[in-house]
Amino acid sequence: MYVVTTMTDTVRIPPERLGEEYEPLALSLAREMFERTMDGKGNYTLMITDLKLEGDARIAPGDGGVYQSVKYDALMFRPVQNEIVDGEIVEVMKFGAFVRFGPLDGLVHISQIIDDKVDIDLDNQRLLGKEKTWDLRKGDKVRGRIISISLNQTSPRESRIGLTMRQPGLGKLEWLEEKRTEKEAAK
Repeated sequence: MYVVTTMTDTVRIPPERLGEEYEPLALSLAREMFERTMDGKGNYTLMITDLKLEGDARIAPGDGGVYQSVKYDALMFRPVQNEIVDGEIVEVMKFGAFVRFGPLDGLVHISQIIDDKVDIDLDNQRLLGKEKTWDLRKGDKVRGRIISISLNQTSPRESRIGLTMRQPGLGKLEWLEEKRTEKEAAK
């Protein structure tokens, strides 16, 4: 789920950069500090905008840096249990496929892809159905539901998010379109 929220925080401006134009410098440092990070609530900050300086800057004893309070709007992404997400297969492994949705990756375990036996073709980065004529390849667009979330706040890309595609309305987007076309033709 994407949300935009207003945040207040503090940016440290190193003493060696104090001669630069202050406001653009504060924005640049705020982006370095806050973008591509995860907060304690599981929100991954994608982008900050509309930075405003708040009050006077402070100098801490024993530190030549300047501490400036800032207020900004943050575009954040938060994976939510049972949320339906669209993504792209970025890697196929012998145990399933990794799907990139938003800024994070989730794993669709081989048992959660489709109700069929599955052959694995790692050389061509694809999974093949044994009974049904389907395949899932690197680069395919898919729709899945988040079934488990374990976020790593120090390294968000290492978070563990489990997905399923074994329910109606989920799976490779081509499969879903084929099913919709078949239903319309049957009417």
